Formats: sequence, structure tokens, C-alpha cells
Amino acid sequence: MTLIAEDLLLLLLDDEKGTLAASTYLQTALGGALLVELALGGAVEVEEKRGFWHSAKVRATTPTTPTDPLLAAALATVAEKERSAQDLVNRLGKGVKDDLLASLERRGMVEPRRDKVLGLFPRTTWPAVDSTHEDAVRRALSAALVSGAEPDDRTRALVALLDALGRAHKSVEHQGMSVGEVRKRARALADGDWAAKAVKDAIAASTAAMTAAVAAGGAAAASS
Repeated sequence: MTLIAEDLLLLLLDDEKGTLAASTYLQTALGGALLVELALGGAVEVEEKRGFWHSAKVRATTPTTPTDPLLAAALATVAEKERSAQDLVNRLGKGVKDDLLASLERRGMVEPRRDKVLGLFPRTTWPAVDSTHEDAVRRALSAALVSGAEPDDRTRALVALLDALGRAHKSVEHQGMSVGEVRKRARALADGDWAAKAVKDAIAASTAAMTAAVAAGGAAAASS
């Protein structure tokens, strides 16, 4: 099974060009996806935020090491000490993009393509090789966002992460629905009473960090 972070990365990659959308705040997004996956597995909990000046802290709740090496490394970081969720998602996401891409390459889903921009600046893109899994993920998202089907917890979590990035409506074919309707459905799925408190708290903390990153990126772009 792929990680939620891997599915998120696939959805943000252009299948033909191999370039990434939302690259400015990708680190925060991938860190949030890892935190949410740990919460879904019962490995972490997020305390309630107590007042404006008190950030919600995250702590490990299990000594059991996940079998996936990326999740194991993420849990080890959580277990070092209690940190704010916003600090933690950025720590978890630091440098993880390359590890996730390498994992997707090993699975035969993407491949590296190296070239130079303007013949001078080296870059690596990651076009799709086999989109079978990504297509299945998009079908699950479409069923939830467009057809009104009841999604599983992993799909709901992915919807919440995409919604925080402003990408939920860009991940599915609308089939006659407006952008606003798809966004409204995404928000309803993300906010619904569907998961254990630890999972909902992790999603809330992760999406808050992503929303702040997106807002900061927009403000920086506007001032430049």
C-alpha cells in the first residue's frame, strides 16, 4: 500500500511534464500527510489547543515502529520531544520529497528525466510511467467529491489535505459540477464527524500549517 504522502505527491505531479504543482509549500504538505498517516495508525496524538498563545503539541503514543521506513523516521522525530504541530509538519516534510519520489520510482509509477533549463540549469522532472494506481486514487476522489459516495478514512484525509492546498477541485473531473460545488463538498468531507479525535486533530493541525504556508506564499508573490 502506498503512503498518503505518496498519493498526494502523485496527484501534484503533472503526468506528462513531471513537474510539481504547489511546490512552494510542498514540504509542509508532505509533512502533514505523514503526520496524518501516523495518526490514522494510532501512533501519535495532538493535544487540544489551549488559547491563542498556546500551540497544540504532538506526542508519540506507541513504541511500535512502523514497517515503512519513512513512517518510522517520522515517528522517531515525533518521539524526540513534544513539538508544535506547525513546527513538526515542517520537520517531517524536510527532504522527504526525494525519498517519496525514489519510492514511487521503485514502484514503477514515475521515472526521473534529467535535462537543462535554457541549456544551462540542471533539473530533474518525474513524468508518469504507470498511472494505474494514481487513476484509482482519482476515481476514489471523484466518487467522493462528485458522485457523493462515502469515502474511506484515507480518502477523506487526502481530501482534507488537498482542500488545504486549494487543489481538491483540480484533482478530479467535475462532470457538470461547478468549482464552488466541488470545493464545498471537499470542505464538508474534511470537516465531517468521521474520524477518531486523534486523527481529526492531526488533520486540523496539518491543514492549518498548510493554509498558513499557502497564505504566506501568496503574500510573498503579491509583494514581489
